[in-house]
Amino acid sequence: MGGRGSASGVSDKGRLYGTEFETLLSIDNIKFLRHLTTTAATIPLETMSAGRNRVYVLVNEAGTLKSIVFYDSGGRKKRQIDLAHTHGGQRPHVHIGYEHSPDIVKLTKKDRAYVDKTRRLWILR
Repeated sequence: MGGRGSASGVSDKGRLYGTEFETLLSIDNIKFLRHLTTTAATIPLETMSAGRNRVYVLVNEAGTLKSIVFYDSGGRKKRQIDLAHTHGGQRPHVHIGYEHSPDIVKLTKKDRAYVDKTRRLWILR
């Protein structure tokens, strides 16, 4: 998970690897994570994981899925599906890239299938 996840060493920001997120479940390229130091909606900004095209599912302290974050082959965030809050009247909704623009992107059929898949995996754990 790079500078904020589960590896060894220290990130370029001085954080010990493995100190910000806890892996709750890992299936294929999907990792379900919980933030260890805050209840905020902080997500991994980039990943140095050997498994490129990684998908992280953020889980809050109550065990509710908050967001699904997709990374490209270079380890950079490409899209995020927010599940736990409403934005512009849409819940869930999508953000593209790193910016949370005021424009709302509705879920595609593929997005909805992925949301269903992650919910099923989480329930069946």
